[in-house]
Amino acid sequence: MASFAIKVIRHALKGVAALSPEAAGSLAFNLFSVTPGRKPKNAKEKAALAAAEPVIAKARPVTLSYAGGWVLARQFAAPHGAANAKRILLVHGWGSRSDYLAAMIDGLVKGGAEVVTLDWPGHGGSPGRTLTMPAAVRAIDAAWRHFGNFDVCVGHSFGGASLACAAGGIVCDVRSHVAKKLVLIGAPSEMTWLFKGFGKVLRLAPKTQAAFEGVVERLSGRRLEEFDAARIIGVLAVPTLIIHAEDDKEVAADHARRYAAAGQNVEIHWANGLGHRRIVSAAPVIARINAFIHAEDQKAAA
Repeated sequence: MASFAIKVIRHALKGVAALSPEAAGSLAFNLFSVTPGRKPKNAKEKAALAAAEPVIAKARPVTLSYAGGWVLARQFAAPHGAANAKRILLVHGWGSRSDYLAAMIDGLVKGGAEVVTLDWPGHGGSPGRTLTMPAAVRAIDAAWRHFGNFDVCVGHSFGGASLACAAGGIVCDVRSHVAKKLVLIGAPSEMTWLFKGFGKVLRLAPKTQAAFEGVVERLSGRRLEEFDAARIIGVLAVPTLIIHAEDDKEVAADHARRYAAAGQNVEIHWANGLGHRRIVSAAPVIARINAFIHAEDQKAAA
């Protein structure tokens, strides 16, 4: 059953749509883009943030500006004397923050890499209360411009899809940034399903739904259906590791299968039993990512 707030929003949007479907669509997009609160929701999240502090304290914080705002990046140096250290861009998902990736940061650094993380707009240490895919792509562009090329890009959930879209140059005024390898964890393969699902929850009329989706083109110069991460991965033919759990209740496993069908450059690793969030901290997952990242170096040393 819909909450009272949802019922009020539906009624308000219906009233606005009677006068202007375009205005109602814009309002719906504004609601869609609002980010969750940053405060830990429960004792488990408080404990996770506390446990992350020793790892996060090792970082060098960097402020990155982009058209529309700025984001907080953190740079974690590779271990002293690490041979052939890879530079990795690591990004979190919607409603998360870099701190929740502390186990992965620690594991990737110990594996012999320099790691750069981003807190998305409206998340963690970055300002704002909204996030859009075009803004995420611009934040990724800011990281590339500041730090130089990345050998590997690793992203969880929304972050994974954002990395794919950034690699595909999907925002018309931002150059594409293609790493040598990609790792996408519990990531959606396209964005249309989110918009359709949100429109269904708010019971948007067809004209309002079209206006809602049309905001994407105004922000990025691309239609919503062009934000197809699986298609982009297939076209780029970059070695890509997809990690997903079949029990993921937030991003269905069919998204992983869709990535896997995109091309022979894609390999899939099922991390069943880890759901959508625990997957980023699981030691076997981190080990699998390190093996993928350093595969050529390991072969050369054999």
